[in-house]
Amino acid sequence: MREVLAQAAFQLFLERGFERTTVDDIVARAGVGRRSFFRYFPSKEDAVFPDHERCLAEMTEFLVAVDDNDPVGAVCDAARIVLRMYADNPEFSVQRYRLTREVPGLRTYELSVVRRYEQTLAGHLRGRFGEGGDGELRAEVIAASVVAAHNNGLRLWLRSGGEGDPEEAVDHALDLVRAVWARPGGEVVPVSARPEREAAEAVGAAASAPVSVDGEVVVMVARKGTPMWRVVQQIEAAVGES
Repeated sequence: MREVLAQAAFQLFLERGFERTTVDDIVARAGVGRRSFFRYFPSKEDAVFPDHERCLAEMTEFLVAVDDNDPVGAVCDAARIVLRMYADNPEFSVQRYRLTREVPGLRTYELSVVRRYEQTLAGHLRGRFGEGGDGELRAEVIAASVVAAHNNGLRLWLRSGGEGDPEEAVDHALDLVRAVWARPGGEVVPVSARPEREAAEAVGAAASAPVSVDGEVVVMVARKGTPMWRVVQQIEAAVGES
C-alpha cells in the first residue's frame, strides 16, 4: 500500500504539479481513504521520498555491524547504500531530482533528509573518536565531507538523466575523502597532523582544483590554511546548485 500511494502521488505531481495536488487527489487515484494515506505518510512531501526511511535504517544497521578498524572507510561504504537506492530506480530518481529543483519546499525537505544521513554518519564516528573536543569536531567534519562528496557524484549522474554508471563518480569523490582523512591501514589522519608543507599542499590543491559541471568549470580559491570542511562546503554549494 505504501508503494501504491507513493506511485499515485508521484504520477499526480508530474501531471498537475506538486502544489496543485492534494491528499484527496492522491487517495482518489490510489483508490483508498485519507486515513490510509496518513498511516504511511505524514505529509505530501514524505510521499516524494518514500524510500529514505528504509535506507536510513539500512545504513544504521550497517554501521552497527561494521568493523571499526577503518572508520572513514566504513562511513564511505555506508554512503554507498544511499547511492544504490537511487541507482535501483534511475527513472524515478531522475524525475524526483527534477521535481525537487522546481519546488522550493521539496528542496528544503530534501536537505533535512540529507542532514539526517550526515548525523547518522557523524554519530558513528563520534563513537570511534570520542565525544567532545577534537574527536567530535573530526567526526562532524568527516561526515560532512562524505555527504558532500557523495552528493556531488550523485548529482552529476542525475543531471545527466541517469546515464552511465553512477558509482564511478561517487567512488572517485569518496576516494578523495579517504585520501585526505585515512591511511590504508585505517588510521585517521587529519590534515593538521601532517607535515606543514604537505598539509598546505593538500588544502591548496583542494581549494584551487577546477571542477567540471555540465561542461562548465568552477574554480575554488581559498586562503592558505583554510579548514578542509570549509573548502568542501563551498565546493558543494557551488557545484550542488549548478
